[in-house]
Amino acid sequence: MASGLGEPAPDITRLLQEWRNGEPGALDHLTQLVYDELHVIASRQMSREWRVSMYQTTALVSEAYLKLMGQRNVDWQNRAHFFAIAAHLMRRILVDNARRERRPKHGGGMRALELEEASEVASPGTDDVDTLALDEALTKLEALDPDQARVVELRFFGGLTIEEAAEVMGVSPATIKREWAVAKGWLYRELGGA
Repeated sequence: MASGLGEPAPDITRLLQEWRNGEPGALDHLTQLVYDELHVIASRQMSREWRVSMYQTTALVSEAYLKLMGQRNVDWQNRAHFFAIAAHLMRRILVDNARRERRPKHGGGMRALELEEASEVASPGTDDVDTLALDEALTKLEALDPDQARVVELRFFGGLTIEEAAEVMGVSPATIKREWAVAKGWLYRELGGA
């Protein structure tokens, strides 16, 4: 992220509270401060999308931002809380988009790309992950261990670093590393080693 969640940024926290209280100009100033960071989160997530998708990073940022602005009654704690909610909203948006794309009306009946074809289309270094399968597995994990599911959401869908996720969850980076490792192993098995 542009400035990192670990760096002090009282302006975002203050602006979130001012916006919630209806102070004029707070939303415009907040937008200027968070847009670039939301775009970085969305770019990280979109770089992981292995299937050909018409959904673009800017569209994800715009939709997430609109949904965030609809959360006016949230008791914003700080900027880390804001970006944790952004990560959750991006997950929901990407999952909803993946469901739409699978409908026949939106090309869901089209032939799936073979692995060789997909590798020609995909960007180098992307993870071959089906968003819907991951969401289903993550929902199961959430029932077993909500903290591990939240770590996955923050790291995978939010693109947060170990340190940023630790700040959001109020735990040590070592705890996040441990939870992340266990959750990845569980998800790997749940997704059939794919």
